[in-house]
Amino acid sequence: MKLSVIQPNLIWEDISSNLNNLERLILPLSGKTDIVVLPEMFNTGFTMNVKAHSELPDGETFRWMYDICRTGKFAICGSYLVKAGNLVYNRWIFIGTAGESHYYDKRHTFTMGEEDKYISHGNSRIVFNYGGFRISPYICYDLRFPVWSRNRGDTDLMIYAANWPTARRNVWKILLKARAIENQCFVTGSNRIGTDGNNISYSGDSAIIDAKGEIISMADAGLEQCITADISIEELNEFRKKFPVLNDADSFTINP
Repeated sequence: MKLSVIQPNLIWEDISSNLNNLERLILPLSGKTDIVVLPEMFNTGFTMNVKAHSELPDGETFRWMYDICRTGKFAICGSYLVKAGNLVYNRWIFIGTAGESHYYDKRHTFTMGEEDKYISHGNSRIVFNYGGFRISPYICYDLRFPVWSRNRGDTDLMIYAANWPTARRNVWKILLKARAIENQCFVTGSNRIGTDGNNISYSGDSAIIDAKGEIISMADAGLEQCITADISIEELNEFRKKFPVLNDADSFTINP
């Protein structure tokens, strides 16, 4: 399967401009990849202005994703602010080429950025099948919590959508590798570049990593670009057979 990760320079709270710019970056991939991965809050940047920028589940951004998927003949995924009744979630959306969709609501809202005061956290970890891979999505701060991300023998590819600041870029790179190694699965992380409305800078460092923690592809720091790599379920399964670490994993439960 071909996996493509977009590393954009997001424009603060400007949905139309961000979608137009992303379209420019994405459409050259038409017919050349299987999944396109976008960062966290890819249409606004990491904003807590939820009243102005959250959308209904079938709103403008969802329709844009659906149209891009249909035009490009690839799946697309990333997170943005979604209203659900009286609540707002930082919701990761996946749309496949057959029109199917899956979503995940961010579990670990970023308390230091007061995300917990404006955005409700989700309680459900999800895994779904696409292109022969069992995929489990996570969002930014989730990366710091290995129990939540733990492969329970049901995951081949972990996708992290993020707005991860430059000040902690080394942590980002280390934790992506750690999640890949400890879970014996592919890991990809999509991060933005540029500076947001709170004067926080982002270096990107988007990456695709294999189950041994080796970097298959990594975007250049500070540059708006796309990276693409082939990942093989056959090679992953062969590695797991030769070195079956997960057979000795501890069992556990997580409280809601």
